[in-house]
Amino acid sequence: MRFWLLKTEAEEFGWHDQIAAGEAGAEWHGIRNYQARNNLRAMALGDRAFFYHTGRERAVVGIVEITRLAAPDSTTDDPRWDSVWVRAIAPVTPVTLERCRTEPALQNMVLLNNSRLSVQPVTADEWALICRLGGLH
Repeated sequence: MRFWLLKTEAEEFGWHDQIAAGEAGAEWHGIRNYQARNNLRAMALGDRAFFYHTGRERAVVGIVEITRLAAPDSTTDDPRWDSVWVRAIAPVTPVTLERCRTEPALQNMVLLNNSRLSVQPVTADEWALICRLGGLH
């Protein structure tokens, strides 16, 4: 299993929207960056991702699971862009960007070094630490 971080504007599609999607989950669409798209294509069924609110909150707020592999994005006819489907697994106590910056073990995390990338890999060690900070053991 690999780990990821998916960024979204809370006002456009927030954690509450992901929860409302229920067991069926929701399409993670609208990615228009080649590196982020390639990360979508690298995902496997069952991979886990942090659900990250951008904007004012800037925090990991939940965990989702990849339930459908990369396929054409339903929001465009352009064949270059893909989407995946995700379903909510668990909320976490918000782990803010500022909190991540204070952790020496997270200093190489993509979130801190390529802040504009909307779909990014997370190492197993980073995953475990953020889960602990978010109240999951």
